[in-house]
Amino acid sequence: MWQEIIVALIVAAALLHFSTKYLPVGWRKRIVYTLAKRGFDEIRLAKFFKIQGGGGCGDDGGCSSCGSCDTTPAKPDTTTHRVIKLHVQR
Repeated sequence: MWQEIIVALIVAAALLHFSTKYLPVGWRKRIVYTLAKRGFDEIRLAKFFKIQGGGGCGDDGGCSSCGSCDTTPAKPDTTTHRVIKLHVQR
């Protein structure tokens, strides 16, 4: 009896770990959205499922990649890239 309960807890923990790490981001967002509609805290769920919470720069999970929330504009990338031409011989 106790062995079955312990195995069930281990399997539940493994499923929870799998769902927070290996599921696609879209599925994890859907899970967070569904649980948030049912009354759970969306910010904590977003952190737990490792997705960005919210959608704006002011809340606890902006993307910080576009630079629109910064006071100074982002510097453009001035590095040059080398082009390698491949000549296919048939």
